[in-house]
Amino acid sequence: MQVLVHEASIQDHHGGKLLLAPLKGTFPRLKLIWADSAYNKGGFVEWVKATLGWEVEVVEHPWSGLRGVWAPKDAVIDWEQIRPSGFHVLKWRWIVERTFAWLSTWRRLAKDYEVLPSSEEAWIYIAMIRIMLRRLAQNSS
Repeated sequence: MQVLVHEASIQDHHGGKLLLAPLKGTFPRLKLIWADSAYNKGGFVEWVKATLGWEVEVVEHPWSGLRGVWAPKDAVIDWEQIRPSGFHVLKWRWIVERTFAWLSTWRRLAKDYEVLPSSEEAWIYIAMIRIMLRRLAQNSS
């Protein structure tokens, strides 16, 4: 759909607006965007709804933002049940992580070799075109 490479000092919710603003009116069938919890800030969800007419579903752990729980005095609290430790798969997050893994197999994209963001964007487009062409070629035989 769209690629945007910008400096690391830009927060995700600001970068998301920069990425999506040029797409207004280009994908009439698009209804829903999945995003991680970084996009809950800065009015991003409301901006997408008002500007583009799309819904944003923020994918996060049920315990995200949980700082504490109310409990009676001397109650025994099982913190492992409330906020489990370790790795937990999040619904839909694997799609983005898998795509990053595909891109990192390209030597040129494995490290930040490019000076200009536009060069990095071009290499991402080239990598994704190659991935798509290989899939189409496999399905056509």
